[in-house]
Amino acid sequence: MKIFLNKRIPKIGIELLNHPNIELIFPDKEELTHEEWLGYCKQSDALLSVGKSKFNEEFFEECPNIKAIALFSVGYDHVDIDAATKHGVAITNTPDVLSNATSDTSFLLMQMVARYAFFNLNKVRNGEWSSNFNPIANLGQELKGKTLGILGLGRIGYEMAKKCIGAFDMPIIYHNRNRHPEIEKELNAKYVSFDELLEQSDVITIHANYTAKDQHKFNKESFNKMKSSAILVNTARGGFVNEEDLYLALKNGDIFGAGLDVTEKEPLAKDSKLNTLDNICIFPHIGSATVEARSGMARVAAENIVAFVEGKKLPTIVNPSVFDN
Repeated sequence: MKIFLNKRIPKIGIELLNHPNIELIFPDKEELTHEEWLGYCKQSDALLSVGKSKFNEEFFEECPNIKAIALFSVGYDHVDIDAATKHGVAITNTPDVLSNATSDTSFLLMQMVARYAFFNLNKVRNGEWSSNFNPIANLGQELKGKTLGILGLGRIGYEMAKKCIGAFDMPIIYHNRNRHPEIEKELNAKYVSFDELLEQSDVITIHANYTAKDQHKFNKESFNKMKSSAILVNTARGGFVNEEDLYLALKNGDIFGAGLDVTEKEPLAKDSKLNTLDNICIFPHIGSATVEARSGMARVAAENIVAFVEGKKLPTIVNPSVFDN
């Protein structure tokens, strides 16, 4: 079968794809136009897709030969799952393998914001470290005993909770589509409404799966309900946060600070107003950027492709009902 891999992935994935029944198709250059990318898709039986290419009704109609897409990601909000299922296309993702790396990133962002670390690092680099000691300037806050509010207590949220309990003895509250009684007992976590999460949390960290109805879930109304000392951390999807409202909330002191690994448009524009603020730390979507996580993602994505080629059960299929017909 012809398998299109649009970007190079870690070695373990390539080794698995070195299969007698796979003809691996690589692009002849790093960056492809949409038309070039689509051309490769039209000549392939399946894709191992790196990035956020849109897979919608139009795509599946244009590429009827495609019968499986292995995503090099946990999230699949860029895929129309209903359309994929209708067209008989199996969709897989890479859960579990990046939970630790992404929660590490959330944990780091929380601390960076709490202590104005990014702002102070830039002061040193810009030669603005003054010898005039000011005991009330740029004061951060300690995290010990502060309440951690988790939106989406799944695999990544669970790892984040464990880190915060172990390091800072932080009480855990959470809001989910569904409750997790066993995790509540293990973490001594309390289930709350979304409004209660906003009102009671000292730190809110976003780990939920993103859907269209979640767009701008964190907006002016949300920020007004949060504590003025609260920190917002987002390593999930940029669409959760209304960035204009976040800018105003940070500028006006409605919340203490924010740490983002994701933004609505990536890369973030250099002239974004968010870049003018001292109380925000923004990373360029590095949540899974570790050797261990990316190798794990390559392995899982490749295992799904090999299973598809061999006619076996796909290990991490998102839409298992595709095989019901």
